[in-house]
Amino acid sequence: MSDIKSPALLYLKGGLFLLAGLVAGALLLAEMPTLKVGLLLAICVWSFCRAYYFAFYVIERYIDPQFRFAGLCSFAAYVLRRRAAARRE
Repeated sequence: MSDIKSPALLYLKGGLFLLAGLVAGALLLAEMPTLKVGLLLAICVWSFCRAYYFAFYVIERYIDPQFRFAGLCSFAAYVLRRRAAARRE
């Protein structure tokens, strides 16, 4: 499968991710509409966004500029390889 090159399709894909997140969040809040659940959901979303940012931007820009990640599986393999290399040293 090749990469998506069309800007229109990329915007559509991003919009669908946003829509899926909004619907899932709304359904969770509709299931249990409390301030505690809303805050925990917001913290969860924020934390995963920061982890994703770290996994790609921070690693590529500040820790290992030579490596380009293709996705979360690529990031996990990179971390496991580095950990194995550190044990050998």
